[in-house]
Amino acid sequence: MRRKLAGLAAFFMAFFIAIPSVPVYAERTREEVQQEQEQKKQEQQNTQSQYKATQGMLDDLQEEQDVLQEEIDQLDAELVEVIASVALMEEQIAQTQEQIVKAQEDYDAAKAQEEAQYQAMKRRIKYLYEKGETTYMELLMHASDWSSMLNQAAYVEKLYEYDKKMLNQYIAIKEEVEVKKGELEDKKSELEAQKYEMEEEKAYMEEAMEKKKAISADYDAQIAKVKQEAAAYKAKIKQQNAELQALQEEENAIIKAEEERRRKEEEARKAAEEKNNAENNSSSNSSSASGSSSTSSSGGLKTVPPATGSSGADIAQYACQFVGNPYVAGGTSLTNGADCSGFVMAVYKQFGYNLPRNSTAQRSAGREVSYADAQPGDIICYAGHVAIYLGGGRIVHASTERTGIKYGYANYKPIITVRRIVG
Repeated sequence: MRRKLAGLAAFFMAFFIAIPSVPVYAERTREEVQQEQEQKKQEQQNTQSQYKATQGMLDDLQEEQDVLQEEIDQLDAELVEVIASVALMEEQIAQTQEQIVKAQEDYDAAKAQEEAQYQAMKRRIKYLYEKGETTYMELLMHASDWSSMLNQAAYVEKLYEYDKKMLNQYIAIKEEVEVKKGELEDKKSELEAQKYEMEEEKAYMEEAMEKKKAISADYDAQIAKVKQEAAAYKAKIKQQNAELQALQEEENAIIKAEEERRRKEEEARKAAEEKNNAENNSSSNSSSASGSSSTSSSGGLKTVPPATGSSGADIAQYACQFVGNPYVAGGTSLTNGADCSGFVMAVYKQFGYNLPRNSTAQRSAGREVSYADAQPGDIICYAGHVAIYLGGGRIVHASTERTGIKYGYANYKPIITVRRIVG
């Protein structure tokens, strides 16, 4: 009887051991699901990088558009001043033109008076002098008496002096009016030249304004396009999260099914052993427990050591201690995870420096140096990313969720600026 039980137990053990490790009810293996998970995570990291790049582009475009708007506002203010100046000059030109017309009228009147006076005097001179000295002497000799002769001579002399005085007076008036007219014409010419220059400046400003407005409209279009891309990336990340969640649930179901299968196998194996080794139940159970036991170990996260030194090289060396720690979007912990700007900010904070939180703002921290003059501890700034320079073309940075905090090469993508905080 005991031999029969032993044979039956051996049969059951052989049967259950022969059961395949992949459950027949599962459509895919756990390894296949995990492989797809890794692939999806990589795709999601790429999408997140693209999303962050669009955010950096949005910040850059918005900043450039703000600067352009300031230039447009300045041009607009200057254009208003130019337009007002042109209007004022048009008024001055009109007033000067009226003064020129009035001066011309005065000149014409003085000219007419001069001409009339000249003609009258010429007639008198002709009458008195063109007949020669004999006629003049005869005029004096025909006087009835000495007193009459003196009166006629005095009359002739006064008439000559009067004509001469009036002629000189009208000539002076004519010349004065002519000079004034010339000055007014010069003033008008100068105002018209200034008006022309102002209108040229106005046309230039209007053209510049239209160009800048066209550029601003282009910025609007670019910003709208980048926002659409960012929205698409965000929606894709959400979809990828849902796919990863579904894969995780599928993996959990497979794990649960495998555990259930193992539990049943273990129960069947133990039942067979109990039947086959009833007399050695306690030792058999001990051996089974020993055979199925496993050890596990877990390591804690790195702790943040105190910062020592104060140079850029000290900061760079300090940052290297956290290589291998995780990347966490929005994080600022050197141990539990940080993103690129959070990592830089947290490292510098240990040395007493308070840096801005995001990578765009960190581009303005400290002072700018060229990459050729970069020293350990300087901040290397890229589009939407920052890193700490180690020297020799190497950097340490919080890269991606897949790689975490790691070493890299400074020129792995275009550098926007290098900022020096220490020294």
